[in-house]
Amino acid sequence: MADDISDSTGDTDATDLHQIGVVADTVGLSLRTIRHYDEVDLVVPSGRSQGGFRLYTDADIDRLMQVKAMKPFGFSLDEISEVLDLRAAVHSGTATPAITTRLAELHGQATAKCADQQRQLNDARRYLDDLGHELDVTRTTDGIPDGTSTRTRGD
Repeated sequence: MADDISDSTGDTDATDLHQIGVVADTVGLSLRTIRHYDEVDLVVPSGRSQGGFRLYTDADIDRLMQVKAMKPFGFSLDEISEVLDLRAAVHSGTATPAITTRLAELHGQATAKCADQQRQLNDARRYLDDLGHELDVTRTTDGIPDGTSTRTRGD
């Protein structure tokens, strides 16, 4: 089967290439999302089978994981692509002061979004605590310790 698979360089080592279904399960993204990322050149698979099926390397999977990690920050796909490019420049030692400045700006945006999400999570936890307290009071009042209630909607 290895001779049925080739990457963009023409190599045919099937053990280094992963089919899209395996990648989707590994990363936790839908097939549709991964295909879309390919279509917009955000994460392009490094190989294709002779039948045209997308094949991904571990580096491609890492890139997908980075994209997934950035989504909660509200970055557009263009901004995510930019962050990936900026990080690549930093890792390769080719970062300029302009790259560093832009990466710092995006970091600031992500930090602010994370703080906002933390506030929302804290609000949700407080609400959950309040609801739990009310449930505890109801259980005590009804004498039902197992968490079930005889109350129904409209009581």
